[in-house]
Amino acid sequence: MSDTVVVGLDVGGTSTRATALTLTGERLGTGRAGGGNPTSHGADQAAAELLTALRGALADVDPTRVAAGTIGLAGAARLLADPAGRAAFDRAWHDAGLRCPYAVYGDALVAYASGTAAPDGTVLIAGTGAITAQVRDLRLDRVADGHGWLLGDAGSGFWLGRESVRRLLADLDAGRTPGALTTAVLTELMGSAEIAPRPRDTVDATIQAVTRRPPVELARLAPLVVTAAADGEPVATALVTEAAAHLAESVNRIRPAGAVTPVVLGGGLLTGDTPLAAAVRAEVGRRWPQAPLRTAGDGAAAAAWLAARELPELTDPATLHARLFPATP
Repeated sequence: MSDTVVVGLDVGGTSTRATALTLTGERLGTGRAGGGNPTSHGADQAAAELLTALRGALADVDPTRVAAGTIGLAGAARLLADPAGRAAFDRAWHDAGLRCPYAVYGDALVAYASGTAAPDGTVLIAGTGAITAQVRDLRLDRVADGHGWLLGDAGSGFWLGRESVRRLLADLDAGRTPGALTTAVLTELMGSAEIAPRPRDTVDATIQAVTRRPPVELARLAPLVVTAAADGEPVATALVTEAAAHLAESVNRIRPAGAVTPVVLGGGLLTGDTPLAAAVRAEVGRRWPQAPLRTAGDGAAAAAWLAARELPELTDPATLHARLFPATP
């Protein structure tokens, strides 16, 4: 058992991370590369980043020792349904020297597994987008939101960015002097906080600045909202409160009242010490007071743990999880 190695990958739109570890929890290597999501970057480019991350993780490891692997990926079902994409990933896996099988799971399941070893529970992720999933026997069961920026992702980074621009436009329409948050948004979008003598000109210029870019880029304004809320700015504080309510409501769609299974919070907006994370914790705690609240951790290690669970020689998955994530049960 001590010679057995598993590999896990956490593949995102901006980065790909890989980890190789033993069944006793010893981390043998890590690798990092650029965005490896085939939906965002195309199958061939995504596979190239996958290979780079794998080679980093296996730099000091004989690939023949690897008995299993897991890839955590947003849009896993799309990859599995795309023969060309799966073939590109198969080639990357083979080119890394690996001959064992690998599984592909959605990033929501990997995020959940990075927060708890419990087989049943709920994961809420808020980053650029937002999604909630119910987990049963460490498999995704029901899912809420994750509908994308046009139809959903309420409470996400995109939502916060869009709403901050809407508040700015409302100020300009009404002839109000923008507050701290909307001034910061105007400066970020236009390079200046100056308002034209005819405010409608600034409105039109702001709209053009937004619509010239891909809609999802509004998510880059979310940190302005979070920072302003931390400073007590009233508009930002109201947006954070509303976002937390949206996120909790997405959990409410699929999580039974009175459930006591864990809730894992993941995504860049919920894993840090931010006003939004605090507001979501308070809202989830109010609705499910007996449920343990956990924070997602190292996704690559969680993917490796999911791979290890499938091996018959791993007799105590919970102990391995506790070694990998000592702050979570």
